[in-house]
Amino acid sequence: MTNSVAIVKRKKSTVTPRLRKIFSLDDFETRAKRLLPRAIFGYVSGGTETDSSLRANREAYHSIGFRPRILRDVSGRSLQTGFLGNSYSVPFGIAPMGFSAVAAFDGDVVLARGAAAAGSFAICSAASLTPLERVAKDAGSTWFQAYIPGDRERIAGLLQRVEAAGFRHLVVTGDVPVASNRENNARNGFDAPFRITPQLIWQGVTHPRWSIGTLGREIASRGMPHFENMESVQGPPLFSRDLVRSTIARDKLSWDDIAFIRDRWKGKLLVKGIIHPDDAKLAARHGCDAIILSNHGGRQLDGTISPLCFLPEFRKAVPDMSIIFDGGIRRGTDALKALVLGADFVLVGRPFLYAAATYGLAGVGHAMTLLSEEIDRDMALLGVRSIRELRELGPDCLHPAPATCIGA
Repeated sequence: MTNSVAIVKRKKSTVTPRLRKIFSLDDFETRAKRLLPRAIFGYVSGGTETDSSLRANREAYHSIGFRPRILRDVSGRSLQTGFLGNSYSVPFGIAPMGFSAVAAFDGDVVLARGAAAAGSFAICSAASLTPLERVAKDAGSTWFQAYIPGDRERIAGLLQRVEAAGFRHLVVTGDVPVASNRENNARNGFDAPFRITPQLIWQGVTHPRWSIGTLGREIASRGMPHFENMESVQGPPLFSRDLVRSTIARDKLSWDDIAFIRDRWKGKLLVKGIIHPDDAKLAARHGCDAIILSNHGGRQLDGTISPLCFLPEFRKAVPDMSIIFDGGIRRGTDALKALVLGADFVLVGRPFLYAAATYGLAGVGHAMTLLSEEIDRDMALLGVRSIRELRELGPDCLHPAPATCIGA
């Protein structure tokens, strides 16, 4: 008797030859490290002080395993996700990241376009070097992340500018009352605004593809980049001898300012940087539409826990509030763990900026596809067909229990 073998005809690949050796999000980081000067790569990849929070974000995923279900019909799978009144093709978006246009040519627009093409969104950063109006107009972005000034008049001015540009989702970052101690930036020669030093010049000379293809091309296309989106007016230029980027009195901010914003902002309001359930309750009490659980990618208070293992606690604290999770996601299995534990949506940051830096819009598109395909495949292996079924399966498909995770 001969064995019958089913042959499945593969779809013709649409991936360009230069991207065919990119098999995971981590592969983009390897290439970005070669392309970018040490100062730029270190700024994107680094955390703060000992990097303990940065490491904890990854260790949390490694501490939880799956208990998949078998022999379940997993055909007809869908990653479609309803969130804040919108429907997205995937359950993940791109987190806000500053200096994107220095790491990748036209980085802010490229990230937003790539996310939109995949049926998702990228959040424009207040630390962007691209005017928020252009990100909204040229990339159709409706999500803006703000570092709110510690002055009501300046807050009102910024809100008016963001609304006039067409943004409908405002993300207020709350975990940056002061600048963190990013020692790696100083060691690598990174400063903001940039200062012309022999170290920085040497890094530019030894990385000509970045110097010409990214920074040089950016200046030739649109002039000297400025800090564009911190307030209602343009900030200082990227290169300066003596200017210091303003921290805009963020140490004065309180929940009263969130109430002030809520009274004036007509769109969706989110607070980012929440790591304690009591703050989640305060966000709900002040009329926020959603919260973003995040330790700022390990870039603020070193030693801050990863929020992954405490997601069930947040879900219990604000059962009717939308929760976005942000922190160290690199694989489809990472995203699924966060969604199982209570997140409605997840954000991914650094890998997409590395993709934009190395391969532009095509790189972002490929990164979106890779993560989407991983989530789809992992859902099948886990025994579910949809994000809804995943949530119904619940934490019973994980081991050990979240309370025993790293950092708990």
